[in-house]
Amino acid sequence: MKQFNKYNLGWLIFIAGAYLLIWLGIYLGLIDAFYEITLITIGLNIILALGLNLIIGFSGQFSLGHAGFMSIGAYCCGIMTLKIPTMLGFAAGILLGVAVASLVALVVGIPTLRLKGDYLAIATLGVSEIIRIAILNMGDLTNGAAGLSGIPYFTTWQILFIFVVLTTIIIVNYIRSSPGRATIAVREDEIAAESMGIYTTKYKTIAFIIGAATASIAGSLHATYFSVINPSDFGFMKSVDILIIVVFGGLGSITGTFIAAILLGIINIVLQDFGAIRMIIYAVALIAIMVFKPSGLLGTKEFTIKGLLDRLHKNSPKKEGEE
Repeated sequence: MKQFNKYNLGWLIFIAGAYLLIWLGIYLGLIDAFYEITLITIGLNIILALGLNLIIGFSGQFSLGHAGFMSIGAYCCGIMTLKIPTMLGFAAGILLGVAVASLVALVVGIPTLRLKGDYLAIATLGVSEIIRIAILNMGDLTNGAAGLSGIPYFTTWQILFIFVVLTTIIIVNYIRSSPGRATIAVREDEIAAESMGIYTTKYKTIAFIIGAATASIAGSLHATYFSVINPSDFGFMKSVDILIIVVFGGLGSITGTFIAAILLGIINIVLQDFGAIRMIIYAVALIAIMVFKPSGLLGTKEFTIKGLLDRLHKNSPKKEGEE
């Protein structure tokens, strides 16, 4: 129990320190409006990539439909807040988006998650496109290709920070739970897991639903921060952008997802001055990194307070009488 308290206290201090650092940066003017938008984008990408990493990195299912579930959250929350422009409407919009995205993931996941590899990727990409086309053809409700504008501003960096922390806690606790261990077993060897009595489709579907729900939350926060959304924001390239973060950080590494999202956000800022060749430099940098580090920045490794404390204890000078 003492170890549990010590390690969790370490994480609480780390979270509080990160919050304080961002607050000081904004308060002192070091983080202006441009950098705050970048900060928000990084936070949204972390939430999206955490959910996708659960699907790809921990359950072993190759999905390209993450942008579709993000669009569900964005439009549900956008429509709800336009009808009810209060914090209650904002909360209801997030919950509605999570409910709809989870239901769609359940309906889609049960048949499609029986597929594997490229076939599953094509199926999930098709689902994402179906969602996008459906949004385009919902008439006045979604305003078609023009999208929604004038969505009330509710998302702040503080609210986003809270959702990043909550998303991380939910996914980490799921991974460490009994269903989470069963999900990882499915990733390692689906046939062996099934022979041991694990209902593989069930656990793949659970991971898929959780990933879809987190993508919906990110979509809701996106809509109520940028105030304008349209179907083109949630196309194929958005799913690819999220996939790049997951692969870059390391499949099956939560810490790697955070580091990759932050580094890629910083790289995008640095390359702003290069104009048209920015994406070429960005692509070359990614290719170089993946050539020299194909498993991603951290592979499947995690940074933990426990590991850091154990390492410090191991390297600390021994007292007299200790072995």
